[in-house]
Amino acid sequence: MDNKKKNDLPKSKNTPFIKSNTGDQKKIDNDIIHCLEVLKKGGLILYPTDTIWGIGCDATNPEAVKRIYALKKREESQSMLILVENANRIGRHVRSIPEAAIQLIEVNDQPMTIIYPDALNLAENIIAPDGTAGIRITNDEFCQKLISKFNKPIVSTSANISGEDAPQFFKEISSEIKTGVDYIVQWRQNDQTPNNPSSIIKVGLKGQIEIIRK
Repeated sequence: MDNKKKNDLPKSKNTPFIKSNTGDQKKIDNDIIHCLEVLKKGGLILYPTDTIWGIGCDATNPEAVKRIYALKKREESQSMLILVENANRIGRHVRSIPEAAIQLIEVNDQPMTIIYPDALNLAENIIAPDGTAGIRITNDEFCQKLISKFNKPIVSTSANISGEDAPQFFKEISSEIKTGVDYIVQWRQNDQTPNNPSSIIKVGLKGQIEIIRK
């Protein structure tokens, strides 16, 4: 894909998950300050997303990614997805964006992770053995602001030990996970809105589409 096409990627139809008022905005800003400090040092954060609560780190830092695998007791062969704040950032982390992916972004209005071929500029242990990476454009206000200010994608993986059920709400997250991260976001800890993991779709350079999870 040429540079012009990368820069002209469609905007996601997703709208912010939660609109904040002035008081909430102060909480969000405070959380973002602390998250940035931790992410820049290679630390781990526990944070809300447009789906479920996730464990995150700098997606370009292999040592930080390794810490998440260790915390979750998860094999590194089971790659994790990353979040970006808008479609234009995707072009920085895949060699060529399939036309099928562009079409999916244009029509999608729900959380959707796309697995892209030929990933680059990411930690090597976030890229799958076949060279792919799962990327989702987040529609959560907090995540969008955090990623924009950090100016890098962040890892997003469910806040549970591998093999256990993914927690729907903050109160369901185990103490082992909470004590294993460096900062826990205060925003939305009391939110009881039920959410589910995103759909996952794998796309190929020749237009192949495989639905991994609906």
